[in-house]
Amino acid sequence: MPVDAKPPRAARATPTPRGPGRPRKSKARAVGRPAGDSQDLRARLLDVAVECFAHHGIASATLREIAQEAGVNPALVHYYFGDKAQLQQAVITERLLPAFDEVRNAMMQAGDDIAGLVAGFVRGMSEAVARHPWLPPLWVREVLCEGGALRELLLTTVAPQMPRMLAARFAAAQEKGELNPDLDPRLLVASLVGLTLFPAAGAPIWRRMFDADDIDSNAMRDHAIALLDHGIGLR
Repeated sequence: MPVDAKPPRAARATPTPRGPGRPRKSKARAVGRPAGDSQDLRARLLDVAVECFAHHGIASATLREIAQEAGVNPALVHYYFGDKAQLQQAVITERLLPAFDEVRNAMMQAGDDIAGLVAGFVRGMSEAVARHPWLPPLWVREVLCEGGALRELLLTTVAPQMPRMLAARFAAAQEKGELNPDLDPRLLVASLVGLTLFPAAGAPIWRRMFDADDIDSNAMRDHAIALLDHGIGLR
């Protein structure tokens, strides 16, 4: 080789041509981060979470189980809600309290009519249960049972908005002679809950006991209103 000759360059690798339809590699996405801002996915996770809380208990349900039920990676649940405490708060704020607001709005349409107020509660609760089947089992598990995670919520948030307001309206109606004076306004509120939420919560049992699959939410609503309006007809 002549002295002033340059050494040959190393041969460059010839790039493999992309065949038709062969996609370019995209940059890796952060684990758990959705491809787009999907409110639908967040809403679905809330729906699955409230179902899991109702049927397994808030203390027992895990983020992994909720993700598995929703068919997503657990990292997505963390992405949208952080931890379980934040998920629980989101369920309360965006699912549970709006369900009770539906009942309250149905009552408010009655105005000053006490019979309309009672019927509004029954209809509103029946419609809320039909739209949100998780409501009765969640109520029984997390409010009625000792140590339930939602009992304090009932006492501090729901009670002033609905039960106490109802009891006050019933007491005022008694003073005007519009309501049976033998009734205790506070127990009347408990009776309304007992005629609406409890039959729905116990439906799997009594439907099987009486072979009563024909009794739907409308039938339970009409039964409760008839019982409140006319009693059981004892002579």
